[in-house]
Amino acid sequence: MGLRLRLRLPHKSSPRSPSYLLLCVLALSFFSFTALLLYKVDDFVAQTKTLAGHNLEPTPWHIFPRKSFNEATRHSQAYRILQCSYFSCPYNAVVQPKSLLPDSGSGRSTHQPQCPDFFRYIHRDLEPWAKTGVTKEHVKRAKANAAFRVLILSGKLYVDLYYACVQSRMMFTIWGILQLLNKYPGMVPDVDMMFDCMDKPIINRTEHQSFPVPLFRYCTNEAHLDIPFPDWSFWGWSETNLRPWEEEFGDIKQGSRRRSWESKQPRAYWKGNPDVVSPIRVELMKCNHSRLWGAQIMRQDWAEEAKGGFEQSKLSNQCNHRYKIYAEGYAWSVSLKYILSCGSMTLIISPEYEDFFSRGLLPKQNYWPVSPTDLCRSIKYAVDWGNANPSDAEKIGKRGQEYMESISMNRIYDYMFHLISEYSKLQKFKPEKPASANEVCAGSLLCFAEQKERELLERSRVVAPSLDQPCKLPDADRNRLERLIQQKKKTIENVRYMEMTRTERGSR
Repeated sequence: MGLRLRLRLPHKSSPRSPSYLLLCVLALSFFSFTALLLYKVDDFVAQTKTLAGHNLEPTPWHIFPRKSFNEATRHSQAYRILQCSYFSCPYNAVVQPKSLLPDSGSGRSTHQPQCPDFFRYIHRDLEPWAKTGVTKEHVKRAKANAAFRVLILSGKLYVDLYYACVQSRMMFTIWGILQLLNKYPGMVPDVDMMFDCMDKPIINRTEHQSFPVPLFRYCTNEAHLDIPFPDWSFWGWSETNLRPWEEEFGDIKQGSRRRSWESKQPRAYWKGNPDVVSPIRVELMKCNHSRLWGAQIMRQDWAEEAKGGFEQSKLSNQCNHRYKIYAEGYAWSVSLKYILSCGSMTLIISPEYEDFFSRGLLPKQNYWPVSPTDLCRSIKYAVDWGNANPSDAEKIGKRGQEYMESISMNRIYDYMFHLISEYSKLQKFKPEKPASANEVCAGSLLCFAEQKERELLERSRVVAPSLDQPCKLPDADRNRLERLIQQKKKTIENVRYMEMTRTERGSR
């Protein structure tokens, strides 16, 4: 019997053995795609600039340490940047422009008070562009010295970021503009503005005489064209534990009442940081002698103050002297408004710079002018004069405090409103959003804010549109303004003459 070999062939309907090749290819493709996606996302995030300072270098014209961030991982930082930059502003309908004329049907009051006299400086600040207007070329050239660009289009805010700002200045400044849009919805015109957030003005009047460059910042002076805008600290300063302006002013005013004028120390007081490249503050440190110069000068160590929770820096506890000194820092200083708020007679050492409100101060009315020449003797003269004329000195201090009380947030928003409105009238082009600019809303800004920043920002939020009209902007009246400026200079010269006369008598 022969042996037959049988080969079993698989039946057509029987299942094939599983193949792992396709699964491997799919898995490899998935992981490659995921890796590529993560790489692209990381690359995209690494180029996304934020209000918090991500991917922003310090300004070339004022170097300062680059900001560090506390995000736990690279991926959590990437998620935050994407979320805050692109997904935190919900869709909002375009805000229709509203007439500035009173509208009885809108619920807005028909009463329109006159703005304070210092609002006239808006016309003076914008005068360099009165004849030519502001063109695209003006804005383009301003970019060379700008940290960021602000565009308001149909009631929405867009920001284009170029360089970082010190600490949280940019964030709080942008927040202030957002609050302006909330206060006067549909009333703020379309505008394209370049901002710098460092201290010193940079657009020299002589160098740019043939083609003035419009750049907004926090201060200016006679030699420069920079346009002053309310500084960030009116909405809070998280790094120094300063609250929004009206909260801080209320506490300072209350603190000033703890002692009567007679019981206040009959000396001049200053506390601050002299290590900010300020020759005036360095010179001021030499005047720390109560008997010889009638002054108490104290060094502020912000690093140590931060460790102690700023308990020793409360401004409401620094109103115990009859006289308080204001000395500029690297340029102008935000401290001026807090010093004036004490109700002490403020001794202002010949300021080189001015912010938007300080131009309304009058010598011997709201403050006492102090000469930087022979500084200690000038301080001593002011203290001696005040102690010999206590009623007059107290009135000067009181009027300084009243002036700062008149600088309410309502007036600050009105100043911003009129400055932006008058500037927008000069524009010879229709503002358009550049591709690199992102929309900013309260949600996106708060998304980037750290806890302390968020607390301060929320406390300064405008929760509802104003029912009042902005105050009425005074006309230009350049002659009136020039007469006022000359009168101020004459008063300061008279004080200097009184000092010199007394010094000469004392040297005989």
